[in-house]
Amino acid sequence: MAENTSTGWTGGKNAFGDFAPGLVHYTDRILFDEVWERGGLPKRDRSLVTISALTALGKMDQLQFHLAFARHNGVTDEELKEALLHLAFYSGWPNGMGATSVLKSIIEEQG
Repeated sequence: MAENTSTGWTGGKNAFGDFAPGLVHYTDRILFDEVWERGGLPKRDRSLVTISALTALGKMDQLQFHLAFARHNGVTDEELKEALLHLAFYSGWPNGMGATSVLKSIIEEQG
């Protein structure tokens, strides 16, 4: 993606406004305008990789966003459940259970 091209992503700005301009810049312009838009991996696969890392690290707050984003990127609820079950064995049962609880809440709230 060209250096000055923007996808219009404003998640960092929405979360932090003017409070943390550096974090907003790197989130919106670098992470989502550049990294997520790179060729080589479809967004669906990037979502699965991201969910795997966040689950393994026990980052449930970030999983709230990324599990919903994965659904937006074409990962089905059944695939997410299966991925989280698989991850529970590799990243620790508590992390898998926590991530599955987050997914359950998302599905119940968003349908």
